[in-house]
Amino acid sequence: MKPHVHLLGLLQLAWGGMGLLLAASLLLLAGGAAAIARTAGGEGFTATFTALLFVVFAAALALGGWANAWAGRAIRHQRAAGRTGALALSVVNLFILPFGTALAIYTFWVLLHNEARALFIDHGSRAQ
Repeated sequence: MKPHVHLLGLLQLAWGGMGLLLAASLLLLAGGAAAIARTAGGEGFTATFTALLFVVFAAALALGGWANAWAGRAIRHQRAAGRTGALALSVVNLFILPFGTALAIYTFWVLLHNEARALFIDHGSRAQ
């Protein structure tokens, strides 16, 4: 089960990286929409609204990308918080078709397996 945990960590890191790249591209599009709004004179409301929407969606993608990357890194280091975080993020990822759904199902399969649970015992509780 350990190879699956390692692969899951890599997949979470890749998914998070894609989210961060998409956020950066949306910020570039927001800059373009803001430039159009600035040059449109009094008719720039739609471009301004579009730029604001791009910024909001970029922030959401950046937050999700960062969270998935963090979870992937924590899974690779076998931290209990990473397991919990990845399971929580998988609920959201279920609705992102098709890759998020596949990643979520794989996450549930790997992290809910009893052998994988044993890998994520909190290091502080081992000493007690």
